[in-house]
Amino acid sequence: MKRLLFLSAIILTGVGFAKAQSLYMPRNVQHAFKKETRSADGRPGKNYWQNSGNYNISVTAMPPDRNIKGTETITYFNNSPDTIRNPVIKLILNIHKPGALRFNDAQPDYLTSGTHIDAMTINGKAQQWEEPDYHATWQRFHLDKALLPHDSVQLTFDWHYQISLQSGREGMLDSTSYFLAYFYPRVAVFDDVDRWDVMDFTDGQEFYNDFNNYTLKVTVPKNYIVWATGTLQNPNAVLQPDYLNKLNASMLTDSVMHIATTKDLATKNVTAQNATNTWQWAVSDITDVTCALSDHFVWDASSVVVDDVTKRRASVQSAFNDTAKDFHHMVEYGRHALDWLSHNWPGIPYPFPKTTIVQGYAGMEYPMMVNDETYSDSNFSRFVVEHEIAHTWFPFYMGINETRYGFMDEGWATTFELLIGRSDAGKETAENLYKQFRVESWINDASSEEDLPIITPGNILNGRGLGNNEYGKPSLGYLAMKDLLGDAMFKKCLHEYLDRWHGKHPIPWDFFNTFNDASGKNLNWFWNSWFFSNNYIDFAIQKVIKSNNGYNVGIKNIGGYPAPTDIFITYEDNSTETLHQTPAIWMKDLKETTVDIATKKKIKSLQLQGGIFMDADESNNTWKP
Repeated sequence: MKRLLFLSAIILTGVGFAKAQSLYMPRNVQHAFKKETRSADGRPGKNYWQNSGNYNISVTAMPPDRNIKGTETITYFNNSPDTIRNPVIKLILNIHKPGALRFNDAQPDYLTSGTHIDAMTINGKAQQWEEPDYHATWQRFHLDKALLPHDSVQLTFDWHYQISLQSGREGMLDSTSYFLAYFYPRVAVFDDVDRWDVMDFTDGQEFYNDFNNYTLKVTVPKNYIVWATGTLQNPNAVLQPDYLNKLNASMLTDSVMHIATTKDLATKNVTAQNATNTWQWAVSDITDVTCALSDHFVWDASSVVVDDVTKRRASVQSAFNDTAKDFHHMVEYGRHALDWLSHNWPGIPYPFPKTTIVQGYAGMEYPMMVNDETYSDSNFSRFVVEHEIAHTWFPFYMGINETRYGFMDEGWATTFELLIGRSDAGKETAENLYKQFRVESWINDASSEEDLPIITPGNILNGRGLGNNEYGKPSLGYLAMKDLLGDAMFKKCLHEYLDRWHGKHPIPWDFFNTFNDASGKNLNWFWNSWFFSNNYIDFAIQKVIKSNNGYNVGIKNIGGYPAPTDIFITYEDNSTETLHQTPAIWMKDLKETTVDIATKKKIKSLQLQGGIFMDADESNNTWKP
């Protein structure tokens, strides 16, 4: 009780301290709040808007021919209060052009001539397209008639490109298996904060997309199966009845159905026996579409109840080489991930009708699709796919600007990865893996790059600073906040954030403000330290003084982050006790604090133990009289 009273005193004292805090806000973000597109309570402002489009895409892939041809019609809606005259088109696959600005070096098999626009119309009128002459992954073009607020424009593009021999996030998986991603020209995001998104894609940082409606038609030779974002609209036209029946059955069962085995594919009678088949998909209110195709990948499927209230099931499918032993379990891993994530953390039912896990080379997420490597350690395969599926909520349910604020999606996926990992493998195993992959590279590297504030825009970072700023550091920040608020309040705040901003474009200040509002606390003292400072984790036991009730332990916060810590006590009778300290101990003073230990026993030694909150210098974490 005395410890609880002491902690309550810290919290009450800290409220006054917290109210004095404010968060740095760039001028363009200040402007958005002044325009009331964003609200100080964390909600979308009364003047919030976002643009969108209807995309009707047809693409043809005829392996082993590497040439991919496409045509599309885009109806783009200007929901903004601004008049648009010079829209921006994203041409992501220009990243493959020699001389393109890249995060890493490019091997010869990675290089192509990029995307070529063969024809373009604006509202039915043919236009001359000028290709970027500096290898840009975006390009402006001029509208003869300005697009007024609350009006729309219709654009059409015919284009082609050569698929990359080297597969990464997209490319050739093998000579007759392709993964198509970022393959179509798209209108860049025009938003209330940064206006047109003209950030180059460097193949390092990720993406920022509007929520659009899509129809996708993929034409391939017979005996090729296609998997894609969305719901298959014409299964009767592309699948033979036996295989269609198995696919339909998989939508209603927890059992894994082998839709098409190696033996089935050898008959060359899985698909309709036309010279070519056009697989048609549709999906609404989503940020992207992607697809994979193969004439020899086997096909497994099952489903899982993701919403207990409505009893809605989501389909889980996988496509892979039969030789990939771990992928024979991939549907089971996917089912478990959708089930656990829907019911625990984040605890919001999986929002899409299906997910498909494709054996590739990327370790990369897409809406309703995953492109993952095969591994000899199936436990690691599960670890990776759980991370990628966790991305469903961030950035696909929430329209995160990953290029600029990757910590808003990678940080959350990393957090959920740990939480589900504890359930899968136990606390010790999961936390050791988390420390190995998410914490050690940062805490053991004392470089200035590693201590850059998390809020630093990711599009201006590279190397070590980017990775840790997007994955481990923010994840630890979210977990520290979870420890501070407690699970129930933390989940309340997280769900409020998800409810307010799903299908929209939140920025970091919307997140911070929502947690402040939903918790009823000014948490800016915490946000300032974790996300806006150059701090790190490094505690030290300063002094231990005998008191009337036991001991007063002075702890110095050398690194500055308000992280939790455990005080491990060994008494003179060799009994032990662990006292957990939440980040609340730093609310009043981020530099030092005193913890009271009420005991009648004599203490033999004390040790600060951070667990996943690894300390940069553990030499000063132990005290002995």
